[in-house]
Amino acid sequence: MAGVERNQPASNRVWRPEDLSPEWLTVHLADAGLLGGSQVAHFNVEPVGTGQMGDSFRIHLETDPPGDTAPPSIVGKFTAADEQSRATGVSMRTAEVEVRFYQQVAPTLAARIPACHFADVDPTTARFVLLLEDLAPCRVGDQMAGCTVDEAALALEELAKVHAPRWADPALERLEWLNRRDALVLDTLSAVFPALYAGFVDRYGERISDRVRRVGDGFFPRIGDYLHHRAGPATVQHADFRVDNLLFDPPGSPVAIVDWQTVTWGPGSADVAYFLGASLAVDVRRANERALVRHYLEAATAWGVVGYGFDDLWLDYRRHAYSGLVMAVGAAMSVARTDRGDEMFLTMAERHAAHVEDVDAGSVLGT
Repeated sequence: MAGVERNQPASNRVWRPEDLSPEWLTVHLADAGLLGGSQVAHFNVEPVGTGQMGDSFRIHLETDPPGDTAPPSIVGKFTAADEQSRATGVSMRTAEVEVRFYQQVAPTLAARIPACHFADVDPTTARFVLLLEDLAPCRVGDQMAGCTVDEAALALEELAKVHAPRWADPALERLEWLNRRDALVLDTLSAVFPALYAGFVDRYGERISDRVRRVGDGFFPRIGDYLHHRAGPATVQHADFRVDNLLFDPPGSPVAIVDWQTVTWGPGSADVAYFLGASLAVDVRRANERALVRHYLEAATAWGVVGYGFDDLWLDYRRHAYSGLVMAVGAAMSVARTDRGDEMFLTMAERHAAHVEDVDAGSVLGT
């Protein structure tokens, strides 16, 4: 983790890949202990990933002299080029949150998370940069295709290694950037989301199913009940734990987790509900849901969680079936619009609406 907290003079700060230089990369990769006395002589970049809150690139490195310790490539995550995404980054603090996560929380977790070689952020403008371990040739998940039951089980095992090490840890509540749930914020979100949902319906029109409209029409006027009652023991909650944010190795290998810009202090059960609602085809989820929820609990228990039984988890899981619908609507109306984004958000909305009805989440919404 060397180099992650390094402060930079304003003139030396880099926010976009076009601003990189061999000299800048040499300073930070040497500080992280990656170069073994070599220098970065040349590099080139290529886009990777489909994230909409930041732009990611693979940075291919050539060092002089060539060294065995230098990685052939790293991943750089930078300020989004899109103006709307940057504005959302300021209002939602996504850049600050992700950088602080890598600096302060990631080293305390047991999950497979890319090593962070350098991180810098300007919270006032949401400009940021992360230099991360390149986990190629891992396969990036595909949200719209979903995942298999075996892949879901592996993902939940890794999720347990996010939640368990800091389960009910009071120190997390004191991290202001992580605990963003003050009453004013919740009241503001409660007021804004009905308008976002109205915009979502207006934008997608006939592409929205009757089920999504039925669930959304019943939920968003009551969203305050959901936001103010986040049930379940609090821990490090990824808050966007879905297939697009997972990297898969060969079958049976641990899953790697990326994209931490939404991480928060919240209930682990919300991650479980969001993941299963978003990342499995509806019929696959229905056939395997209880077994997968139990599998997560067994993994969390093995990593040290105590006093939280299946009945407790299942009740919290049902309450949080709404989490994916909130994300689908909120994200769709807050980031740059793309064809893939439209398909993804509509797919998510459909899967999560079915999830809400399948587990009868409405009956436990405010309890």
